[in-house]
Amino acid sequence: MANTNLTTLESFLEKHPHITYATPSSPSYTSLRQIFARDQEAIPLAIVRPQSAADVSLLVKFAVSASIKFTIRTGGHNLSGAAFAQDALAIDMRDIAYVNISANKKTAKIGGGILVFDVATALDQEGLATPIGAVGSVGYVGWATYGGYGPFSRQWGLGVDQIVGAKIVRSDGEVIVADQRLLKGLRGGGGLFGVIVELEIKVYSLKNVLTGTLILDSQDLASTFKKFNAGYLELSAKAMPSELVVQQLIVNSPHGKAMCVAFMWSSEDVEAGQIWLKKIEALATVVMNTVAVSTVPAYLKGNAALVPESVHGAGYTHNFRKITSEVAEVISGSLLKMVEDPGSMFVVHELKGASTTPNNGSVFGTREEHFMLEILGYALDNKNRESAVAWADNTWAELGKMDGSNLLPGTYISLDRPVLEPGTAPLSRLYGLNCRDVLALKKEYDSEDVFFYAEPQLKNYV
Repeated sequence: MANTNLTTLESFLEKHPHITYATPSSPSYTSLRQIFARDQEAIPLAIVRPQSAADVSLLVKFAVSASIKFTIRTGGHNLSGAAFAQDALAIDMRDIAYVNISANKKTAKIGGGILVFDVATALDQEGLATPIGAVGSVGYVGWATYGGYGPFSRQWGLGVDQIVGAKIVRSDGEVIVADQRLLKGLRGGGGLFGVIVELEIKVYSLKNVLTGTLILDSQDLASTFKKFNAGYLELSAKAMPSELVVQQLIVNSPHGKAMCVAFMWSSEDVEAGQIWLKKIEALATVVMNTVAVSTVPAYLKGNAALVPESVHGAGYTHNFRKITSEVAEVISGSLLKMVEDPGSMFVVHELKGASTTPNNGSVFGTREEHFMLEILGYALDNKNRESAVAWADNTWAELGKMDGSNLLPGTYISLDRPVLEPGTAPLSRLYGLNCRDVLALKKEYDSEDVFFYAEPQLKNYV
């Protein structure tokens, strides 16, 4: 069947030579096939590279008419490797990567395949910025439409909160401009309803940031984690400026496990930023401080050194209202057991400020103030995979036993544990009270489940 489909595909592409493609025997296949999740071993029918929304339309119409399943790939950072599926056509969007800034410099239209780093770079050249994630190689559209935590969330909101317009390719291959009802679904539902070929997003004036990393004394890692979080809990209970976002990371460095604090001050009032930097530094013993006036693209380049291009393993998540002493105790004990592989990490994000403002125009489910935990059981070396996943799984399970009033029922779709069996998980854990809106839009725009491989696979939820 795969050979027949490939012959059919190649006959179609002969009529559209500007759409390049690679099969498993092509010289470019290996580089195009690389994604973050090394465990995803599916061999796609072919990888096609559309150049425009019109090309995506052609490809969707062709695939549907030929009964060929297909996947959508942008950055390729989906933790389960959803960019590819066995014998499915992979539509690689990365050549649709433009940034068109409006005349008033309040919004920008971006291509559906653009990466976070390229968005940040194009905006920075005009003295602008927009909320982004911490990893530049992530696809912007996937990051933004499924939630979008990041270093500007307290000031400007989540990625979903920036979306003011969109164009999608429907299941019948038609290109449409999203109305307000569909936009609500895209803000949290991502690619469930069609291929997103363009977003219009809010942008903001920002030339420089005060950013960098504080590396803490980690000789007694458990004590350092507990001390920092006790101090931060007290500090965050007071009024904190919207320009400040702090992210905690525990990584495996060449010198052993280290706790780091990523500091972001998104204002050009450097003096005020320095005052808050000193407050954060006072929470633990700092052995190295790289914080300086910089740019958003430079910030992303610095982060790239911490994030592997691809890994084996799995990542999990929990949301807590607060990192209480009880939560910190469990986490600190787990950190001592974290596998000593550069792929394994533990990351703490905080959702506060503008991100917690109720947004009736979004289906994103978890708007309460909270800390989102990334429990990353990854390994660069495949021999460490099993132990890394076991560590992440055990940590997730132990944290899941914590006080139910502090542990939120909602979770972050981009890090949610894979749901592999139909009807085994509540959809409300992703979308809260917005489940009905998501299901209604899916029925309206993709009743035949053409976008079968889009996350989340709704058939597995109830």
